[in-house]
Amino acid sequence: MLKKISRFLSLICFVSIISIFILDKATIAHEKPLVDNGQIVSQNSEAINVRIIPLKDNIYMLTGEGGNIGLSIGDDGVLMIDSQFAYLSDKIKDEIKLINRRPINYLINTHYHFDHVGGNENFANDGAVIIAHDNTFKQMQKDHSYPVLGMDVKASPVSALPKITFNDVSNFHINGNHIKAFAVPPAHTNSDIVIHFAKENIIHTGDLFFNGFYPFIDTEAGGSIDGMISAIDQILALSNEQTIIIPGHGEKGDRASLIKFQEMLKTVNERVKERIAQNMTLDDIISEKPLADLDQEWGDGFLTSDQFLTIAYQGIKN
Repeated sequence: MLKKISRFLSLICFVSIISIFILDKATIAHEKPLVDNGQIVSQNSEAINVRIIPLKDNIYMLTGEGGNIGLSIGDDGVLMIDSQFAYLSDKIKDEIKLINRRPINYLINTHYHFDHVGGNENFANDGAVIIAHDNTFKQMQKDHSYPVLGMDVKASPVSALPKITFNDVSNFHINGNHIKAFAVPPAHTNSDIVIHFAKENIIHTGDLFFNGFYPFIDTEAGGSIDGMISAIDQILALSNEQTIIIPGHGEKGDRASLIKFQEMLKTVNERVKERIAQNMTLDDIISEKPLADLDQEWGDGFLTSDQFLTIAYQGIKN
């Protein structure tokens, strides 16, 4: 039960937006929730437990609401991976100051989704340089619709946008860490990057890994299960039994838990493709409940199996 509660709290980024977001005039006239790219969410920061987890040497994982944050903290300052939501920025800063009071110099976004870039503007205003994939820069300037989640997300403000972008590899040498950020072909989105702390044997996957539950995959931005599986192959090639993995959502992982997640994706992909080959419609596939045997282990997140089947189907058909 405690594990389920912990998993739920780490994943409420989408659920909180759907159920307890603050309505403005534009939202009231809208059929779907209208999210101001991380600005309009649960405003009660006191209800969210922001927590730093030491991983190895000077590398940390920070949990709260939204995507898991990675941190390199040392004499050179702070390199942060993802920024969660704007209303949590002060709590995140306070937690980091318990370890080191130096400024946050660099902020890397693993992709463009609002639960990973929502705090960008606040950290940029404090002087952080934001770095991301070329497509994160492009996608953050657009309004987005997520039909399977029943929500719309507004474009980010200019001050929240990355100042440095790339589409292949970027290296950082800070706090004694060699940090390699590299892009992968479309997988969760068309803007995904992986961050590898080579010496420390730590990998931040962004949303290429949801530890313990069905993932959201942004098929509107080129995402697919096939792409996720291929991207995970690249991550596994860098890992061994001692690798520590920071997932986009969920508890700290390792190579074994990532392999288990990939095997689930392969199973779902195979089952949906088989049914598409039989000319079954999405409604037909959903009515068969082909993921019933997987739901107990993977269905505790914010997506129902029906929603995940819809995502899998759309990714294959697209």
